[in-house]
Amino acid sequence: MLHPTLASNTGWVIGYTIGIVVVVVVVALVVPILLLARRIGNQAEAVNTGLQKAVVNTAALAELSTTIESAEAIVAGLKRGRRRLGG
Repeated sequence: MLHPTLASNTGWVIGYTIGIVVVVVVVALVVPILLLARRIGNQAEAVNTGLQKAVVNTAALAELSTTIESAEAIVAGLKRGRRRLGG
């Protein structure tokens, strides 16, 4: 039979061992997640920069309907002029 002190310490040793294993497993799972989050964060900055450039590059498209209306008015005027000239 085990000495009473040794028997009472066995439970503590098992408890600490299980606790350490749990902590190691949690760290092993959380560290890759944190590394992935960091990489995503770094890529997000680049994506945001690209999107801001796209906004600047496509801002003129907001006036496209005005340009189309103007072109239609010009074409209609040219057609009227052609008809008046007999063409």
